Amino acid sequence: MLLSEQCYKKIDRELAKYPADQRQSAVMAALAHAQVETSWLSPEVMQEVADYIGMPAIAVQEVATFYNMYNTKPVGKHKITVCTNLPCALSGGERAGKRLQDMLGIGYRETTHDGQFTLVEGECMGACGDAPVMIVNNHRMCSFMTDEKIDALVEELNK
Repeated sequence: MLLSEQCYKKIDRELAKYPADQRQSAVMAALAHAQVETSWLSPEVMQEVADYIGMPAIAVQEVATFYNMYNTKPVGKHKITVCTNLPCALSGGERAGKRLQDMLGIGYRETTHDGQFTLVEGECMGACGDAPVMIVNNHRMCSFMTDEKIDALVEELNK
């Protein structure tokens, strides 16, 4: 078993929300719980989730590779997703992404040598009025990201 008993209990709570013949409806939540525990979704973890839910492994992989919040490759301790969709890009997203690339010395889809940061581009995060927008580790949205706020965010995450 690659996932802990505690993780399986969380997945069981998600499965309980759906009729027995629709267990696959819990796949996104199950993948999220697995990723919190393992930090990324290896093929083996996806297979384990598929077996547990009772769906084809390829279907689980399709979900995991479609959505940006799932990591199908190892990532740094802090994954920063920068919205580069057109409204954000025009409202400072391009500048914010460039600032992070310069500060961290990496491009998009890369991880710093010390394993602390991974930088990725993201599609619409539903907060166009707050542009530029970033999401840290899939759970924390940062809005109106000026150079000063970006500097403070990186400093905070480095602690």
